[in-house]
Amino acid sequence: MRGIYLILYCLFTSCSVFAEDVSGIWKGTLTQGPGGCYPHYFLELQITIANDQITGKAYDYYDKEHFVKMSFTGRYNAQTHRLVLIEENILQQAIPLECSACIKTYDLDYSREGGDEVLKGDWKGVMQDKRLACPPGKIFLKKVTISDFPVDIGQTDTLASLQKQLHLQPRTTEVVKTITVNTSQIKIELYDNGEIDHDTVTVLLNGKLLLYRKMLTDRPLSVEFVALPGMEYELVMYADNLGDIPPNTALMMVTAGSRKIEAFLSSSEQKSAAVRFIYKPD
Repeated sequence: MRGIYLILYCLFTSCSVFAEDVSGIWKGTLTQGPGGCYPHYFLELQITIANDQITGKAYDYYDKEHFVKMSFTGRYNAQTHRLVLIEENILQQAIPLECSACIKTYDLDYSREGGDEVLKGDWKGVMQDKRLACPPGKIFLKKVTISDFPVDIGQTDTLASLQKQLHLQPRTTEVVKTITVNTSQIKIELYDNGEIDHDTVTVLLNGKLLLYRKMLTDRPLSVEFVALPGMEYELVMYADNLGDIPPNTALMMVTAGSRKIEAFLSSSEQKSAAVRFIYKPD
């Protein structure tokens, strides 16, 4: 009976249990009908999935100096292989004055062509002032492992503002462990390793400031992020001081799905310890 109920459930829902993994980096082309700024663009989608929610960043660009960066949300139906993405906010733009950014909706189909994973379909949208419709067009994308643009790391406005004024002393970085995970959601907890001796640390992920001058204790300092497949993420622990008992040491506990992994970090005034993460879906 449970099998029958599951089949009936799948008929009326997206049944994501068997869904393809559409998270990751997708690159290709976007066309636009007459009246657009250019008839042909490049397009990169950085899609993340966390708690069954699809979010990400889109870059449509003529070249790397002329682009529009947008945030989007979306949904995927595993039965029809249909992916719908809706752009929400313009995060950054560098386009000619005579051009207007389009806020787009993507209606895409997932398929495999040879050895490639492909998204293709249509898009439509409205101009930035939301008064006029943009000339619509077509999209063709392939899943890749290398991005043409930096992959964003979630950071609060306060930390982003602080990082602009922050000048950390240059230090060598030692990667003490490389961790491969099979889930996109990664949680990191840092504890003082041994006696609590007033160590304070600053933590960066791929160069983005996530913790600033936080003391290591028997209560965890927590960092969480959503990884893209095939991308490398490097967490660096920078010692703000050496505490009462040098060097500055920490126990790192990593939770990735059902897996729990430990790593021991030791940073000094000359060297910062780092752990590298790679997400490889099963």
